[in-house]
Amino acid sequence: MKINKHSWTIVAMVAISTGTVGCSNSTGRADSVQIPVSPADFETTVDGVPVKLYTLSNDELTVTITNYGARIVSLQVPDRQGKPVDVVLGYRDLSHYRQEGEAYFGAIVGRYGNRIAGGRFSLDGQVYQLELNDGPNTLHGGKNGFSGKVWEVQQATADSLVLRYIADDGEAGFPGRLEATVTYRLTTDNGLAIRYRATTDKPTVVNLTNHAYFNLNGAGDPTILDHTLMIHADDYSPVNETLIPTGEIAGVSGTPFDFREPKAIGARIDAANEQLKYGQGYDHNFVLRKSPGLQPVAMVTGPKTGIVMEVLTEEPGMQFYSGNFMDEVQGGKGDHIYHHRSAFCLETQHFPDSPNQPQFPSTVLRPGEVYQTETVYRFR
Repeated sequence: MKINKHSWTIVAMVAISTGTVGCSNSTGRADSVQIPVSPADFETTVDGVPVKLYTLSNDELTVTITNYGARIVSLQVPDRQGKPVDVVLGYRDLSHYRQEGEAYFGAIVGRYGNRIAGGRFSLDGQVYQLELNDGPNTLHGGKNGFSGKVWEVQQATADSLVLRYIADDGEAGFPGRLEATVTYRLTTDNGLAIRYRATTDKPTVVNLTNHAYFNLNGAGDPTILDHTLMIHADDYSPVNETLIPTGEIAGVSGTPFDFREPKAIGARIDAANEQLKYGQGYDHNFVLRKSPGLQPVAMVTGPKTGIVMEVLTEEPGMQFYSGNFMDEVQGGKGDHIYHHRSAFCLETQHFPDSPNQPQFPSTVLRPGEVYQTETVYRFR
């Protein structure tokens, strides 16, 4: 997260929403790419605001996004034979995204991604109580978080989409009227870039991220334990039994959390380790080994498709979640049922519970400052 006192300009765009995408670029794919859901199953009005699907495409990638929760619904990437593979889990229609207990599939989560202990923090001497929605804690902004909001579509082109949501002062218990903007953009080097921007009229805390669930063998494949993962992190954040960081920064060396060299996700996931027991697998923040700026921090390979995904970010941390709490999830695209550990998340972020842990990188945003950060999921 970068905070500065300068704004940035958004390029004018034209909105698109279609069931297929025809490519009209210089290299030109030979045929249109079918999206795996029907736009009609997403077109409705929620809280008086229209909801639609928006499909972006370039020579290699096709991504479908709904402005409900600013969610990635599908992301199609060519496999080693050039066949499009949908690598993001999602539901077949909007009604499933709106059901109680939905697991943030593809959503932008906020105003504070990840957990805040007790749903409480102090800022400038004032204590704020948030909505509790994860046992004794607040997770991903509470019951009234950004994942369940309809975002305003500001601008779009064939390969980019700009969405905005304005959270009122006191919404979900957070201080300040926060204006948040998310820009999805397909890059020329086969990446999906996500750029976040926010401003506030009162001191507040902000930690935005995307909660896409990936399976590089294809959404609906039964496991991600065969995927090979590498994370540029020498340390991680141990947690207590409610998955709140203890405040310690612990080395990964000699532990199941050492992904400094590529390893299968499933190789040590059931090891006799207290931290893995707490998360029922991996659900931990990794302290990224990087200098400031957008840099590669992780790489994942799907063995069946040969698809490689590289994660680049400006953030200091990344939550690796191995789909431990997934259990026969119904309503998936193509009538898939999503099984235990059939997806993983790599959520770039500031650290969980930072508002209560002053030794962690700060997530405070003040009036006159601009929160902005970028993450890219790049494929080959």
